[in-house]
Amino acid sequence: MLKFWKKKPAPDATTPTAPATPADDGAATALPLEQAPFETEALLPSTPAAIAMVEDVVAEAPGSAEAPRRSWRERLAGSGFARGLAGLFVRHPKLDDAFLDELETCLITADVGIATATEIVDDLRQRAGKREFADVAALLAALRHDLLQRLAPVARPLEVATPQPFVILVVGVNGVGKTTTIGKLAHRLRGEGRSVLLAAGDTFRAAAVEQLQSWGRRNDVAVVAQGSGADSASVIFDALQTARSRQLDVLIADTAGRLHTQAGLMDELAKIRRVLAKLDPSAPHEVLLVLDGTTGQNALSQARQFKAAIGVTGLVVTKLDGTAKGGIVFALAREFGLPLRYVGLGEQAQDLRVFDAAAFVDGLLPDDLGGKG
Repeated sequence: MLKFWKKKPAPDATTPTAPATPADDGAATALPLEQAPFETEALLPSTPAAIAMVEDVVAEAPGSAEAPRRSWRERLAGSGFARGLAGLFVRHPKLDDAFLDELETCLITADVGIATATEIVDDLRQRAGKREFADVAALLAALRHDLLQRLAPVARPLEVATPQPFVILVVGVNGVGKTTTIGKLAHRLRGEGRSVLLAAGDTFRAAAVEQLQSWGRRNDVAVVAQGSGADSASVIFDALQTARSRQLDVLIADTAGRLHTQAGLMDELAKIRRVLAKLDPSAPHEVLLVLDGTTGQNALSQARQFKAAIGVTGLVVTKLDGTAKGGIVFALAREFGLPLRYVGLGEQAQDLRVFDAAAFVDGLLPDDLGGKG
């Protein structure tokens, strides 16, 4: 049975279109949203894992009084990238070969990648040999400029275009913060005045449906869901029918978290795309891949596989405020050039930030480091 969550039923302002039925994927007919029983009994978590997951969502979901938003510098100061370079400039106030050698090591260990680190340091070394830098502070300015130039082309915010509904398919492996990112994205879009519907397409992981429903209740957003083990493509198809009938602005669909090496589960993503095309040949309009910033170079492997399987159109990198080294963003930009739509800089809903290349570089490498020592 479909479950829908919303505090109040919307007025019957439109007439729903006749639902299409997929020919070969067995999707159930969606109940029009205006006929849905909004005040339904909660689908309670039935296992300790599910209960713990929902409690985590409640703890990190936005409350009535949100904490003040911290700056990019404050959020990124603890990253391995920022700490490593800050220590380098303190230990080596003089520009010499030892400084450049250690700079290359710092970049590599911060997950920038060997190729990118080598390119950056080789260029700085050549310029230093031409005496372009009077001191370490001048080199710092050049390094900041180089890093910014590498990220500027991928700093392209998500634009919700005219197709209604605009369908966002969110993919990623387990544990990257995918479902939480969906909840935060719904919060952001609602704040922009857009009507949003969520599809609980992760029917594989325990508590995934309950987790998304918790975010739906707190954001006052309806959630289309079926029971655990239901066909993910069917759930998302039903949600698209519903979003079309209600003329909603955005549909955000969760998908089962999967290892990028599991061919069967990756094939399911292709099935979802085929099923959506029965209603809208252009859907999904955005495929967001969520990557954990703490996983380092493994994120590159995930991006390769998901890009090949479903055609990723945008990235979200989460958990950059914690133990993440931060350099993986540069490696992703170099290899794929995919738009980096958002980054996760904290647990609050407002901490899903539109990626700002200048603010990111400044957070990792403040311009006053060269004055230390």
